[in-house]
Amino acid sequence: MKETPRQKMIGMMYLVLTALLALQVSDALIQKFAILNNSLEQANSSAGDKNVNTLKGIKEKVEKDGVAQYGDILAKANQVHKLADDMVSEIETIKAKVIQEAGDGIDPETGAIKNMKETEKVSAILVGTNSTKNGVAYTLKTKLDEYLTKLTGYADKGTSFKPMFLDAKDDPTVRKDANQNGKDFAELNFSETPVPAALATLSQKQSEVRRYETDVLGQLAAKVGIKEVKFDKVFAAISAQANTVVAGMDYEAELFIAATSSSFSPRMSVNGSGLVIKDGRGQIKFKTSGGEYDKNGLSKKSYTASVTYQSPEGAKTESITKEYFVLKPSYTIETATLPALYFSCANRLQFVSPGLGALWNPSFTADNADAIPGERGKVTIVPSGATCAINVTNGGIMLGTNRFNVRRVPKPDVKVFGNGGELDEKRGALASGLRSIEARATADESFKATNPEDANYRVSELYVALARGQRKIKDVTLNGGGSISALAQEAQAGDRYYIEVKGVQRKNFRGAIENIPFERKYIIPLN
Repeated sequence: MKETPRQKMIGMMYLVLTALLALQVSDALIQKFAILNNSLEQANSSAGDKNVNTLKGIKEKVEKDGVAQYGDILAKANQVHKLADDMVSEIETIKAKVIQEAGDGIDPETGAIKNMKETEKVSAILVGTNSTKNGVAYTLKTKLDEYLTKLTGYADKGTSFKPMFLDAKDDPTVRKDANQNGKDFAELNFSETPVPAALATLSQKQSEVRRYETDVLGQLAAKVGIKEVKFDKVFAAISAQANTVVAGMDYEAELFIAATSSSFSPRMSVNGSGLVIKDGRGQIKFKTSGGEYDKNGLSKKSYTASVTYQSPEGAKTESITKEYFVLKPSYTIETATLPALYFSCANRLQFVSPGLGALWNPSFTADNADAIPGERGKVTIVPSGATCAINVTNGGIMLGTNRFNVRRVPKPDVKVFGNGGELDEKRGALASGLRSIEARATADESFKATNPEDANYRVSELYVALARGQRKIKDVTLNGGGSISALAQEAQAGDRYYIEVKGVQRKNFRGAIENIPFERKYIIPLN
């Protein structure tokens, strides 16, 4: 069915609600939820009044033309209105329960909900506790489905209504989101949801009930000859996809005449610039800019839209000033503290922006470093200086620069082993029993934890000499370790092994081998 401008406005409000739920919940955003819920409730009240007027018009038409001809139509209209009223009242009872039990009621001085941030009690009421899924949302869905089934019986043949609650896997707005697509409708709409957001969601369901009621009453009105509702006022209105956007994002909205006729050919503009008009609606789209952000990161903006149309008295212009807020874009690095990076190593970082959500797809450049892009928000930084800077850009907008200190790679710890056991310079070794020597290099634990791909070490050259008194008896150079049987054959108690580590190598994340300046000596006495 074709939606009216009011119905589309309510749909846009629900899109705003969905977008706000994706953001980190702050005091300012919770206030926006409350404002959104109030707007939805006002729109629902207007829709209810309109439906009452439609029902009144059907009744007057029936009384004028005769009950015998249209009495069954009036009976159906009354039943449709009762079904909708009962359903709206059912949801209103749930809203009152959420306000009282989760929100701790209404503050008599301010008229606001006392505890708007509460989420656990909201979930307990609507979803359930201890994974039982026995919340009232499940009962509500059953009643809404029954409402649609009954309403279909009064509608024109072929009329169908979309379900009011969808599981995440069936909802096109979230089914591709790995964090959401496993949730059912109740968890998706009410889990971890503050009180005003839950109320706004329930108010949106009331608006759908009223919208479907409007559709069926309109069909019944047409059967008794009431083909349209005549309006006596014309005013300009704007339906925006969102009143809060991130700097650099597109602001999108529709400007339309709320009570118009097919004979109108309006001219529309924003701040004096003409708009493209589609189906009587001006398409508003402009690049937003930030500046003068408040403590909540919001910058208040406005624009003036005008509609010029021909009336019986001549050309008339209706204007409206629309306020909106630009949200300052922000991001964080997923780490408890800002890390120091390691020189010429693969330092893997991830930048996240909960506020930008699906629009978060940053690019990176670096000063004194290579920036190797990864998946969305991930980057590998390979520093080439003592400090480096990472520049973060998203959607063509420069968001910020992060500066890092660069550490030198710590030298490894090298230990010497004989016959598989670690050698001790104090205890020494048996002259006849030591047949093989190996030197092992291990990375610094902190470096290995943050840069495992760069923490691969080996001893490349190991010098071993058998000494007796002031004389060297025999020596051998090993590739990190190996047999010293040739020395052991001549070893005697009182001799000693002189061991010198002459070379250490590190394999980096690219697979390249780097020679590490390293020198360490060991004296192992023989018993």
